[in-house]
Amino acid sequence: MDIALLGGTGDIGEGLALRWAADTDHGVIVGSRDAGRAREKADEYEAELASRGIDRPIAAEENVAAAARGDVVVLAVPPYHVRDVVADIADEVADAILVNPAVGISRDETGFNYDKPSIGSVTELVADAAPDADAVVGAYHNLPAGRLADLDDDLGMDTLIVGDEDAKSIVADLTDEIEGLGTLDAGPLANASQIEALTPLLLTLKQYNEELTDVAVQFS
Repeated sequence: MDIALLGGTGDIGEGLALRWAADTDHGVIVGSRDAGRAREKADEYEAELASRGIDRPIAAEENVAAAARGDVVVLAVPPYHVRDVVADIADEVADAILVNPAVGISRDETGFNYDKPSIGSVTELVADAAPDADAVVGAYHNLPAGRLADLDDDLGMDTLIVGDEDAKSIVADLTDEIEGLGTLDAGPLANASQIEALTPLLLTLKQYNEELTDVAVQFS
């Protein structure tokens, strides 16, 4: 299976690219608005893997071309641009699963707050713009990108997944292949706002507790 990471040059994209390349045999494609930037970062990821004895090629493309190659397309882009990105790739992803990790967040003197879109959640916004709403999954919202990109970190964390059962199952299987990263079924897309709201809470906890660095959750 080929996994395209649009915005794969950013923090969450980097972490997922490295983990899937290190722990699985799936094809990994880094996407960016600029193909040269995508190639530059893909080369960095390959070098990091090579330093650990892992010889894995990572493809690089402009976002639309990357999406066209992906069986699963992760929208690792800012939440306020995600609808435009979906519109740009719509003709290329009719048969692909779209995964949204984006969360709208603001900050004030008390901490971090969830910026809930009028449609309900960023994941539902993606579903509204996608060619097939049933192919949209919300996942990876609550993962600390720094730990994800550190291949020395054993993770020991979970991500919550929402969406249609078939699409959600595929994303869960892909995620479970990453060592130390578990998944929990959080129901349909209608529950996405509850999941997305967890991210600003974790950031606020980090703000008020100095001993916390990259906060994650594990359910038991």
